[in-house]
Parts: sequence; structure tokens; C-alpha cells
Amino acid sequence: MDVILLERVAKLGQMGDVVKVKQGYARNFLLPQGKALRATEANKAAFEEQKAQLEARNLETRKEAQALGDKLDGTSHVIIRSASDGGALYGSVTPRDIADALIAAGFSVDKRQVVLTGPVKTLGLHEVMVVLHPEVEATVSINVARSAEEAALQASGKSIQELAAEEEAAAEFEIAELFDDLGGASEDQPEIEQ
Repeated sequence: MDVILLERVAKLGQMGDVVKVKQGYARNFLLPQGKALRATEANKAAFEEQKAQLEARNLETRKEAQALGDKLDGTSHVIIRSASDGGALYGSVTPRDIADALIAAGFSVDKRQVVLTGPVKTLGLHEVMVVLHPEVEATVSINVARSAEEAALQASGKSIQELAAEEEAAAEFEIAELFDDLGGASEDQPEIEQ
């Protein structure tokens, strides 16, 4: 099916391009979302008449998205989740969770604008892309932690696994010192003859 793009669509084309797409993609996504029109002679003529208005509207929305993207890009946000001692989450962090965290921070973002390259199933810092407009993207850092204190430690550069290893080493050292002290105490006591 041939369609006329009304805005830039990633991996497809720019505004005004006539492209051939599968019927399902056109009927289920491009046409209902208002991203394209069927490429009929009447629609081509109507597009040429409206082209200046569409370009002006696209430029305006891109400026708004760029302003938001400049504020959003590089920010860090904390999401608190339950996790095992090994750092594996009980569940995962979804685009909706990330969008909710961004909204709580005062940014106007929809869950469909959050793009995850893979599931977020571990504690730690994760880079996430937010597509605000087909031509504007921002990258945010999501700090997934079990508590606010843990999030602050992760933000300073320590991972949960490193902290667990340090705590375990400190506990083993204390146990070793305790046994050394007990061993030394038994040597100091005189043996009782029977």
C-alpha cells in the first residue's frame, strides 16, 4: 500500500515522502495515528495544499520537544524496587514506571516515548532513551535501587555487588579477629594440673 507521510517516521521516510508499506502497518498504525494518508490523487492534491501548514506545525512541535529534550537530557531519576541480595529485581522496570518517574520530576512524557533496548531486571544505573519527537531524543539515567540510601551509593559509583562483597569481607575479618582473640586468651591462661 502506498502512503504519503505527514511527519517523519523512523526507518521509513521524511514528511511528504510517498512510501510503500504493508497494509497492516498502514491500517493499524500509520493511518489511525495520523502519521500518513493513503496515496490517492485526491490526497496528494490535499497534501500539497496543506504542506505549508503541516511543516509549520511540525516545526512548532519540534521546537517544544527540543526545549523539553534540553532540560531532560542527562538527568538522573531514582526508582525504588524490591530485589534479591544478588541485585535481581522481583519483576522489572517498565516504560510506564520510567514515564511515571519523569512525570513526578515535572516532565511531560508519555510511556510510548520511553524506548528500552532490553528489560531492566537488575539494580543499578541504566541509560534510557526518550523519543520526544521523531527528530528529538533525550537520554536519561535511571537509578534502580532498594532504598534512597542505596540509590545515593549507586550514584556515587558503587554497585550493590561491590557493597555486598565489602560487607562480607568485613564480617569475615571480624570473625577472624574474634577467633584470634579467643585463641590468644586460651594461651594466656595457665594449665591446671589434675
